[in-house]
Amino acid sequence: MNQGQPEVQLSALRLKYHERKDAFLEENIKIKNPFCIFRDWLELALKTPEILEPNAAALATVNPQGKPSNRFVLVKEATAEGFTFFTNYGSRKADDILENPNVAISFYWMPLRRSVRIEGVAEKIPKADSLKYFHERPRASQIGAIASPQSRRIPSRGYLDELEAGIKAQLGPEEEVPLPNWGGYLVRPNLIEFWQGQTDRLHDRIRFRRGQGVQTEVDGKLIHGGEDGWIYERLAP
Repeated sequence: MNQGQPEVQLSALRLKYHERKDAFLEENIKIKNPFCIFRDWLELALKTPEILEPNAAALATVNPQGKPSNRFVLVKEATAEGFTFFTNYGSRKADDILENPNVAISFYWMPLRRSVRIEGVAEKIPKADSLKYFHERPRASQIGAIASPQSRRIPSRGYLDELEAGIKAQLGPEEEVPLPNWGGYLVRPNLIEFWQGQTDRLHDRIRFRRGQGVQTEVDGKLIHGGEDGWIYERLAP
């Protein structure tokens, strides 16, 4: 701790969330499909100036020893199939996914007091799709993907700078940057949970699930049938 600086009392931090009149209610969900809800929430996040990267999300993976790892990625596509992000295929996250493709993704849009939590299975997208997106990136980012042995130990920042300079000299200003061991993953979700904060801490949580046998759980009281194979339920905060 810095001497002379007031101690930060984390336990005293309080943020005002939504009021009860703005509760996230099932009857206000027009289409009981989580992709439709996600699209609506994302569109609002995109229109909110305080949210600089609405596609930023925390990605959690687990290694073969059962140890979790978490980091932020940028989700570059969200469709009815799932959520796509790109990374080095030699990274720690890629190593984890190779051994255990079950992952979790969390979005948090603080100015909206909303979060979306996703669980699903990650799979590599076709190489042609990775190549297409790779060459849509700025040239400097393409070269950076080649220069960086992601998640591996390196001696210094200067080491990266030397690698980058060498690649630039080799390619020149016009030669196409080749695709390195890099590409996209599609996370096909089997669970999507929507969270909206309430000032009294009785937060709203509505969870959608799909998969083999889930429809047999529907009872019309706690578990309800949604659309396109999804079921949904409200969880206590």
